[in-house]
Amino acid sequence: MILGMPPFVFIHVLISLLGIGSGIVVLLGFFGDKRLGDWTNFFLGTTILTSVTGFFLPAHKLLPSHILGILSLIALAIACVARYSKRMQGGWRPTYVITAMISLYFNVFVLIAQSFMKVPALHALAPTGSESPFAVAQGLNFLLFMILTIFAVKNFRAA
Repeated sequence: MILGMPPFVFIHVLISLLGIGSGIVVLLGFFGDKRLGDWTNFFLGTTILTSVTGFFLPAHKLLPSHILGILSLIALAIACVARYSKRMQGGWRPTYVITAMISLYFNVFVLIAQSFMKVPALHALAPTGSESPFAVAQGLNFLLFMILTIFAVKNFRAA
């Protein structure tokens, strides 16, 4: 056990947090019209690993987290094609930004959901995840990512 988690779960959480952190750096790069190649590679790699390792966590049935993992991998595949194969030419630039931010949004969505499940003070506010504090947190997360993605698309013009 590492911090109360089995080793594989700890590694999955660590990769997830690294993906979120590096995704925020990449988002800030979009605002400054910077490609941030190494940060982008790290973000995409850790975010792909987050989704893939999520499928190996113990589960007896298909869960919403698995659906999010599948959707994230689809968005990441499109982001990788747009970034690396299509070199963000023409419409592939906004496609890259949008799909990269969708995958970051999904990771933050799961972070919020896990926080409400694992952090006692948050769990007390929304023990089943269907209460209004959870809905408000996820709604604000969605709204924030919509706004940030719009600004990122407008500001990221790197050729």
